[in-house]
Amino acid sequence: MPNAIRLDKIGGPENLKWVEVPLASPGPGEVLVRNTAVGLNYIDTYFRSGLYPTPLPAILGMEGAGRVEKIGPGVEGLKPGDRVAYASPIGAYCEVLLRPADRLVKIPDAIDDKTAAAIMLKGMTAWYLLRRTFPVKPGQRILMHAAAGGVGLILCQWAAKIGAEVIGVVGSEEKAGLARKAGCAHVIISSRENFVERVREITKGEGVPVVYDGVGKETFSGSLDCLSVRGLMVSFGNASGPVPPFDIGVLGQKGSLFLTRASLAHYTSRREDLLEAARDLFSVVADGGVKIFINQTYPLREAAKAHQDLEDRKTTGSTVLLP
Repeated sequence: MPNAIRLDKIGGPENLKWVEVPLASPGPGEVLVRNTAVGLNYIDTYFRSGLYPTPLPAILGMEGAGRVEKIGPGVEGLKPGDRVAYASPIGAYCEVLLRPADRLVKIPDAIDDKTAAAIMLKGMTAWYLLRRTFPVKPGQRILMHAAAGGVGLILCQWAAKIGAEVIGVVGSEEKAGLARKAGCAHVIISSRENFVERVREITKGEGVPVVYDGVGKETFSGSLDCLSVRGLMVSFGNASGPVPPFDIGVLGQKGSLFLTRASLAHYTSRREDLLEAARDLFSVVADGGVKIFINQTYPLREAAKAHQDLEDRKTTGSTVLLP
């Protein structure tokens, strides 16, 4: 039987166990995929900790790449041997898994499996943030928190390619160097600078039209203070914990601000949107406009250590787990 990382009870990384799991045959509309690489994401820790409830026992993981082994009844356009990638549903931390065929995309020859596994969730998140939630235009200033993280390095490069002036917030000098290489015109090191004051200084008091914030609790209030009048606060993650309830009147007091809590699932729920996101992402990576920094790899069986390092902020860029 194949192996997988299974979560039997919520809690810390130590609850992630390497176990054998039964191998099922694909049913109607399903495909059996043998993983060659699995992406690590902060959302995986949310499921593990119970912040995002999921039935237990559970196999975590949202994104990965591999090869088709078998197809179920009614599946068209895929055959054994095809290289495919996915960004949902949950269940990627295993050697072999079943995936809904309509959630798979073919990987172009120009993209290797590790890169595909590292960009499906993070890269398509950058896509919808830049192209759909707030369509960034050349010359606009934008603020990106965790600019040296997996989503951050992709988004900053993509935004710079569009022609935006990117202000990146990071936690250390080492991460500042990565953010600069990713195209950030300004880098703020939050451990020694007040990011709100620096943004106001950079923008001469005007603020920015959009803030992309995947950090959550620690940065939310300050992010609102970085926005220009009628600016958009895009909250898309909770790396420091969930944003606490607040009085929406604050949005009016700070400049008739807009707020959205965005999720990739809602931006790619239609098959045509998923294909468009993947096509745009693969294209910008293949032509060199966005470089993917896979700065850590771990054996899949060591997913617990990968989780611990991610939460301890020891990782930069993308992390890939190898079955």
